[in-house]
Amino acid sequence: MNRMFLCRIAMYVVVSLPGKVCLVTGASSGIGAGTALVFARLGARLALNGRNEENLKETARRCEEFCDQKPLLVPGDLTDETVLRGMVEQTVAHFGQLDVLVNSGGILIMEGIEETTLQDYDRAMNVNVRSLLLLTQLAVPHLIKTKGNIVNVSSVAGLRSFPGAVVYCMSKAAVDQLTRCAALDLASKQVRVNAVCPGVIITEIHRRAGLDEAQYTQFLQDSRRTHPLGRPGTVEEVARTIAFLASDSASFITGVTMPIDGGLHATCPR
Repeated sequence: MNRMFLCRIAMYVVVSLPGKVCLVTGASSGIGAGTALVFARLGARLALNGRNEENLKETARRCEEFCDQKPLLVPGDLTDETVLRGMVEQTVAHFGQLDVLVNSGGILIMEGIEETTLQDYDRAMNVNVRSLLLLTQLAVPHLIKTKGNIVNVSSVAGLRSFPGAVVYCMSKAAVDQLTRCAALDLASKQVRVNAVCPGVIITEIHRRAGLDEAQYTQFLQDSRRTHPLGRPGTVEEVARTIAFLASDSASFITGVTMPIDGGLHATCPR
């Protein structure tokens, strides 16, 4: 092989996850499903969690086109402690190890301070924060053995304040602090912890939060103005960044909350 050919190969394997056992939550849709697919292309062995079992099976089917080993499905609600414990136990029992945890599952509640209820607060914090804390604690003993890592899916709403989404912003700010604190706690054990903070990404999450088609169309149109790069982002763009942080290419990166938002985090109202 000549040097040029070897260089070209190296360019394509900088981000790879060959044989890594990766547990991805929220894999039945959106960023979680997209991450599972990118991980499969990069050679990972997958355990996939999601609430919608039919959608989760479809994600697994798409991943199987690239996997040597079928994904393990560990469906269930992230607010159920039994589900979380079983998720980690089944993954390790099935594959013998755990290398990467991607905490992608979450919910969006679009209500301002006057409309938000304590029930909304409890639901947002239980799904978006409490489940991440417990799942991280459950995964850590296994990640220490493999010198693995964690990637949390946060939001630009954890870095900046936005009207009409108070408990969502609060929950994502908590995810960012969890990421930084866990990174410091686990650094001496060579376990890395990072987060991605997407801006507006084209998924179903906004419709699920209550936007009708007209509102959602307008929301995406407004995103062209609010995001300096002039558009909302794609699931693939977020998933590729998650893959980078999960890979050995990011071996000296921990404690970061990385915006993937077309520059939204850097803007000021005008």
